[in-house]
Amino acid sequence: MDGSFILPAMILIPLVGAIIVLAMGGEKLQKKAGYAAFVVALIDLVLALYLMTEADDLGQFDFSANWIDSAGLTMNLMFTVDGLSILMVFLTAFLVAVVIPFSHKEEDRPHYFYALLLMMEVGLMGVYTAEDYFLFYIMWEITLLPMYFLISWYGGARRHYAAIKFLIYTHVASLVMLIGIFALAFEAAAINGGGINFSFEYISQACGRFGETFQTLVFGLLFFGFAVKMPTVPFHTWLPDAHTEAPTAGSVLLAGVMLKMGSYGIIRVCIENLQLGAENWQEVMIFMGLLSMVYGAYACIAQRDLKKMVAYSSISHMGLVMVSMACLSKGGIDFAVFQMFAHGLISAMLFMVCGMAGHNFGTRQIALLGGMAQKVPVYATFMMFAFMASLGLPGLMGFWGEFGIIYSFYEYLEANDLIWVLVFCLLNLLLTAGYYLFAMQRVLFGHLTTRIDTEKCHDVDKIEGIAMGAVALLVVLYGIWPDLALDMIGYFAYPAWM
Repeated sequence: MDGSFILPAMILIPLVGAIIVLAMGGEKLQKKAGYAAFVVALIDLVLALYLMTEADDLGQFDFSANWIDSAGLTMNLMFTVDGLSILMVFLTAFLVAVVIPFSHKEEDRPHYFYALLLMMEVGLMGVYTAEDYFLFYIMWEITLLPMYFLISWYGGARRHYAAIKFLIYTHVASLVMLIGIFALAFEAAAINGGGINFSFEYISQACGRFGETFQTLVFGLLFFGFAVKMPTVPFHTWLPDAHTEAPTAGSVLLAGVMLKMGSYGIIRVCIENLQLGAENWQEVMIFMGLLSMVYGAYACIAQRDLKKMVAYSSISHMGLVMVSMACLSKGGIDFAVFQMFAHGLISAMLFMVCGMAGHNFGTRQIALLGGMAQKVPVYATFMMFAFMASLGLPGLMGFWGEFGIIYSFYEYLEANDLIWVLVFCLLNLLLTAGYYLFAMQRVLFGHLTTRIDTEKCHDVDKIEGIAMGAVALLVVLYGIWPDLALDMIGYFAYPAWM
């Protein structure tokens, strides 16, 4: 069976679906928009699952067609999937399929809302499968607009400020990244002696002959674009505002898969192609990763809003990913990707839980809540599970990501006589346990709060429970059997110099 149609289909299906859902603007049709969007998302999820069953022969899914080939300029419609991207493709399809039914209570222009979620899937699938730099950039930009409108139209009181801040930060970063992409393409053309071709393969053939100064400068341009997206300190200030004001579905996709675009880009574009640049930027990456870990964890302790606390925890956990990538080793890459996958699932559940606090209790303020386990036991169970998974409880997949990263970082530090630096990782683990346990104690246990009308509080409904239960099931599955993910990551063709 020819599988080359599957990857472009996984982009076209949600695109066509978004157009159809957008057209369902009639009063009666709007009520069906969520069902239509869910069917579309389910088709992509089935295709993603099929890709995973064929993980040992992913080359059969490669797709290539000329897009522009004129006057010495070649741009291609090229899509591929490998060990680096397959988990991100599955994660995207899974979270979109989960978040659509989870948002079944959305009543404000639901056809726009669900169409935006499907357009997010279009861009994300394109980023994780593109094999042409210009196509990669276009898909990267496509993800920005749906998220901007999700925040601006469906967010909280400061939604317009948060949406504009998100757009400015991420768009400026992507323009800097574009400069780096053009630099790669022009230098590759000069070395290969042909026209300008943006395909990954064409440019990678020349990368080994790029000079050290060129590699260092271009790595910096690309790294800036990707680091803002992750984000890492000090480029992080857009994220807490975006998460706090975004609707729950927006926060789930933002934390679950959109932030991973940054770390994916660092591995796929920077580390894979620019060895000398990576080695020269290695210490900067480690410093930024450690700073993000510790700063993010400290910031969590000071937060009063549950959602903002989880937003800062994302900065801290993505700092772990940065440190792991900076080890420039196979183990470091493996566990960075595993942690990206783990954080995608766990953060999705965290934002579902925190978003529900605002909807079901009328507030996300930690100080106003207390003893909620007495009133909403099912909600309390999901919150405890999500918090335990995020702080790295053994048996859940967050543990393996953190353990593997610390082990890889230990090997790097031991080889460079810098073992003392490991104390920052251990400090991060202690702080993470501290802020989660403190928030859980304040919100769920003790005397039932009198600061809100608890009679109006309601527990998780059936659809919300199924959605969060599906995420929890994967967190347990990969926590018990991490090789299910690590074996797939192993199909990534590591750079020859690793």
